[in-house]
Amino acid sequence: MRQLRKVAVIGLGLLGGSICLAVSRALAGVKTAGFAHRPSTRTKARRLKVADEVFDDMRTSVAEADIVILATPIATFEGIFREIADALPAGAIVTDVGSTKVKPHQWAAKHLPKTVSYVGSHPIAGSEQRGVEFGRDDLFYRALCILTTTPRLRSGQAKTTNKKSLRLLSDFWSALGCFVKVMSPAEHDRIFANISHLPHITAAALVNTSNPEELKFAGKGFMDSSRIASGPANIWADVFLTNAKNAVRGIDRLTGELAKLKKAIRTGNKKQIERLLEAARTKRSKLIEYKMNRKELI
Repeated sequence: MRQLRKVAVIGLGLLGGSICLAVSRALAGVKTAGFAHRPSTRTKARRLKVADEVFDDMRTSVAEADIVILATPIATFEGIFREIADALPAGAIVTDVGSTKVKPHQWAAKHLPKTVSYVGSHPIAGSEQRGVEFGRDDLFYRALCILTTTPRLRSGQAKTTNKKSLRLLSDFWSALGCFVKVMSPAEHDRIFANISHLPHITAAALVNTSNPEELKFAGKGFMDSSRIASGPANIWADVFLTNAKNAVRGIDRLTGELAKLKKAIRTGNKKQIERLLEAARTKRSKLIEYKMNRKELI
């Protein structure tokens, strides 16, 4: 980490703002540069002192940066890679905080120069809140961060560069408080379609099955189950569409489980209902125990 001098963050919402704040707290001497498309966001970020410097120009913001982090909606990544490509200093590491990884790896290979490295990042942190004003310097404390890489970051690039970039980025997220796990882009997208994308799809469907008058009677259980449906629609639409095959497979599995319950309820098969509910209860109990042992739940 001693060679790290500057981190540039493109996109100053909750995650982007929190990254800047966490870097300032955890990495003394490392400068933060931020860029946001909206003038109002840049004004707010300057007033809140989120980054050491907030730029009006994206290309200028990445100049001399050792790490460049995209914290914008996934659908914007390809255009950003294209725009900043010839402004990136040689040796820079480009990453992102997107929820899908196969497409960003493809876009990076297509548009970024061979003089820079791309490694995907997915910190499992955040909330349904949006905006730089919700940024926190402890948002990544004890959060899991997935790094994704391929055998070669791009055609013609040495594997040793891959390993060096991966090591530096792993140290970076660890310094911000994360547990780091490395996997391939395809494995990431398969796993997170099930444990991240499908829950959001389910929560949205759950809310949409009830009319507004019925929802007035909702208690804490419904509010807990549907919380993530409050996430921004445009961002989640991009997530689903950039991981469409895995998302559709997840929906098929979910409807299969619902069909089992539906049949058991329709036929009055109490034992089958109990078996299905107990299987879910047991699996969730083991998950909670695992997370508690790792201190990921406090």
